Amino acid sequence: MENLHKTYFPRVLEKKVREYLDVFPVVAVTGPRQSGKSTLLLHLFKNSFQYVSFDDYRAVSLFNSDPEKFMRIYPAKTIFDEVQKVPQLLNYIKLAVDKDRDAYGRFVLSGSNQLLLMEKVSESLAGRIGLLTLLPFQYAEIPGALREQSQYKGGYPELVKRGYLKHEDWYASYVETYLARDVRALTNVGDLKDFRRFMGLLSANTAQILNMSRYASDVGVSVSTIKRWLSVLEASYVVFLLEPYYKNLGKRIVKSPKVYFYDTGLAAFLTGVKNKELYEQGPLAGSLFENYIIAEVLKNLAHKKEDAGLFYYRTNHGQEVDLIIDRKGSKDWVEIKKSATFKPGMVKSLEMVRGAKDKGYLVYEGQGLPYTEGINIRPYDEFLSRDI
Repeated sequence: MENLHKTYFPRVLEKKVREYLDVFPVVAVTGPRQSGKSTLLLHLFKNSFQYVSFDDYRAVSLFNSDPEKFMRIYPAKTIFDEVQKVPQLLNYIKLAVDKDRDAYGRFVLSGSNQLLLMEKVSESLAGRIGLLTLLPFQYAEIPGALREQSQYKGGYPELVKRGYLKHEDWYASYVETYLARDVRALTNVGDLKDFRRFMGLLSANTAQILNMSRYASDVGVSVSTIKRWLSVLEASYVVFLLEPYYKNLGKRIVKSPKVYFYDTGLAAFLTGVKNKELYEQGPLAGSLFENYIIAEVLKNLAHKKEDAGLFYYRTNHGQEVDLIIDRKGSKDWVEIKKSATFKPGMVKSLEMVRGAKDKGYLVYEGQGLPYTEGINIRPYDEFLSRDI
């Protein structure tokens, strides 16, 4: 495990980072805390870029005391980490970029707070910046021996590198650090215990229709508070919403989003799933597996910067498809089952709703099987490796 911990794990996003440096003056990499942003950037540019972290109060103080001097020290070829902590820096970067718009790859920014960073970027650097997202390890980035565990222990690099040693302690610390830093930076949470309960409710209802009124009632706060808290969790890359797809499919479609966690290890920790037995035999097995597959698809698309939208489909009569990957010209309709046994009923909805140009997939724990044209029966590992 010691050698594994010291190993650099190549990231799929590396290719896009290099490409973007050739076409944008500024490149920004956002993502959750501990997703490996600093490690990736230092690995790629340790010999060609300076590095400044605004987690270091001395760097913040130096900029605030004399920003023009700061920019003379770091005029170009600099990585600015956790840049949302010094939003005024973006104005000075804009001035530097505008003096020579033909100079590409001058600055790399990174940050763990989507909301604070993106608001300032849109104000200051529109048209000058390429935006990328680094999420926890995706399936292809995790060593083969650890991939099964990643379903319920997650994909955060530090955990994977140490073979999930004491992963519960790591998540406990992660949650408390996140609550203390990001939550308070984004919103005025009166009672962190209530916010923690809200996170627990979300994890217990992952892959389900979002019901903010019920959460408000269960926690004892207003619906507006739940909305605000949810936006905090989205901005910090803890959860994401999957919107319903209803274009040209009639009016009797459920139109509320479903909620998922970017990392199923965090969802499992919050619900007390500590090991494989609790995962496999617990009441959340199907939901966590669905969350896992959809989050893996999201990571894959984000790291390759592919232009595709993710949706789900459900009618008021119960017809449902777990995931739609809308590739603009065609769609992939994906049904997800935590089962190793194929039954024809599993693909009934796929057969009814997919278009002539679309592909249908059943992703499950069984073997690949031949089926009708346009419907693919795939083991989940094969789907994550080859079909996304």
